[in-house]
Amino acid sequence: MILLVVDTQKLITNENLYNFNLFISNVEKIIDTARKNNIEVIYVRHDDGAESELTKGTDGFEIYEKFKPFKEEKIFDKQVNSAFKESGLLEYLKIKEEKDIIIVGLQTDYCIDATIKCGFEHGFNMIVPAYANTTVDNKFISAEQTYKYYNEFMWKGRYAECISLDEILKRMR
Repeated sequence: MILLVVDTQKLITNENLYNFNLFISNVEKIIDTARKNNIEVIYVRHDDGAESELTKGTDGFEIYEKFKPFKEEKIFDKQVNSAFKESGLLEYLKIKEEKDIIIVGLQTDYCIDATIKCGFEHGFNMIVPAYANTTVDNKFISAEQTYKYYNEFMWKGRYAECISLDEILKRMR
């Protein structure tokens, strides 16, 4: 079992996110439980390129303070929505021969969705803890509707195991 923490970067981890405080609390608990139970924690950061605020060298690119990686924890950088495409993550996980991936982070309808579906296609068992991913409103639907659509309908039983916080913490122990 591996914990994948996706795009929890300072620029985009803010109060505009749906259920922000619950998201922060849940991700903190999951990271803490992983570390206490020798489950590898891997971080992924999104780089939008040199002309963006979300790029290497900017403060916003760094991991949100409450989720800060330990020195020995791996960080993979990506330029597209899927954490598996051209980041080195897929190759690393294949070497580890790990099948179960717990995924948390941002944003539900972008990088979390792409990473879950790509992980599924690569044969991983993607595990999505409740309220450990989130997003913002868009011009079509609210962040809450987006969250529920993906977590309760799109991924569940198709691409991932969508489970409660209590269930994932129990499995991790």
